[in-house]
Amino acid sequence: MSLTVINLSLNVVTQFLTIAYMLSSAAITDQPPTPVKYSASIMTGDLVNLQATVEELEELGIDSLHVDIIDGDFSPSMPMGLDIAKRLRQVTNLPMDAHIMSTKNEYFVSEVLDMGMETVTFHHESTLHVDRLINLIRNSGSRPGVALNPATSLSVLEYVLPQVDVLCAMLINPGYATFATETQVPYAIEKVSRLRKLIDDQNLTVDLQVDGRVSLATIPGLVRAGATNLVLGSTGLFITGNTLRENKVRLDAVVASAFEPAAVAK
Repeated sequence: MSLTVINLSLNVVTQFLTIAYMLSSAAITDQPPTPVKYSASIMTGDLVNLQATVEELEELGIDSLHVDIIDGDFSPSMPMGLDIAKRLRQVTNLPMDAHIMSTKNEYFVSEVLDMGMETVTFHHESTLHVDRLINLIRNSGSRPGVALNPATSLSVLEYVLPQVDVLCAMLINPGYATFATETQVPYAIEKVSRLRKLIDDQNLTVDLQVDGRVSLATIPGLVRAGATNLVLGSTGLFITGNTLRENKVRLDAVVASAFEPAAVAK
């Protein structure tokens, strides 16, 4: 083979590799800066046939199950008990995200840790020893999270934020999602934006979860404000009249729209 042919072959290979690199770089650039996780609120699934719902969620590639543990005191609703949560843990390998809404957090935290829940989030407002519970969860091998009611000041996070893996911002009052008139608080976007700034200013990798009327209409604004984890219930994933697969397609499109240049510029 002549030297000229070898040089030509090398030039072709170089051009090919250059084009491949440019295409791969463009693909990476087009991706959202932070992946958005989907946490399916299982209490809005088919409560008569939860296993079938969970199996469908697995097929759709949902990131985790959001399991609300409510004592009926901190919040008026009691959709699921500990026994149901324990049974769910036995029938799926999906990561489970326990959201405890209780006035006796230590008891419920211990219970869900024994079940092997990967993430355990409790409310700051009903916890006397926040630091102790965070350490209890982490030392048990789970990811600790703290939830804040809509009107709770961000000042309570001063010493807490660097210690947690998840920060759950409630955008409605916990336990009132079944009330048709309950809507997101008017300062939802502002609060999520301020939480995102707190996280970024400290260079933390805290997952910013939003919970409460996280709907197809509100998701783009929440994602642009900095939410990285969406708790999806009756207005986001379990929308009546459609299949879960149809709702997932619509959800993907809505999340993607939040990263479109025109939307980001707003």
